Amino acid sequence: MSSRDAYYFDTFVELIDYACMASGFLIKVIQNYDPENLAAWMKDMHKIEHDCDLKKHAMIEKLSKEFITPIEREDIMELAHLIDEVTDSIEDVLMRFYMYNIRTLRPEALVMAKVIQQCCTALKEAMGEFANFRKSKTLHQLIIEVNRLEEDGDRHYTEATRALYTSGASPVEISAWTHIFHFLEKCCDACENVSDVVESVMMKNS
Repeated sequence: MSSRDAYYFDTFVELIDYACMASGFLIKVIQNYDPENLAAWMKDMHKIEHDCDLKKHAMIEKLSKEFITPIEREDIMELAHLIDEVTDSIEDVLMRFYMYNIRTLRPEALVMAKVIQQCCTALKEAMGEFANFRKSKTLHQLIIEVNRLEEDGDRHYTEATRALYTSGASPVEISAWTHIFHFLEKCCDACENVSDVVESVMMKNS
């Protein structure tokens, strides 16, 4: 593979690494939660998201000047956008803690955040295999693992929501956490969206 072609696959890995950093940071926030630190934590999280955006824009700018690409140009664009959305969705969770003035966290938040981190880790491993998608013996299984983890996320979302609505919490707390659990679940969906496109590329080029 030429260095020109390798650039795109390497950048996909770098982009998902930002999502891994964001998921790890979200867990750190949850484990050390202090509402007085939320504004500072949001700045740190936004730095991760902004750096991811810059990397994505640099790749798209390079793509706009290329005549030949290792996979279809539209697939590169879609993957760049969807990987960026993973990091965006994780940042959205932290923003909701701030927006809804969450003072104490429900235990389900940490459980769901850990599943998000597992999704991002599996997705990063998959993207590391993506350059060799025609011959890789592990890429398909890694895609299946991302899908399995997304199903885990769905299950935890269902149980967390039920626990919330049977807890006797106030209407305000129920409203806030309904939205937060939804945004946590969306992070796993975002990972699965990336893996679905990778699988599509494999099928189109097999």
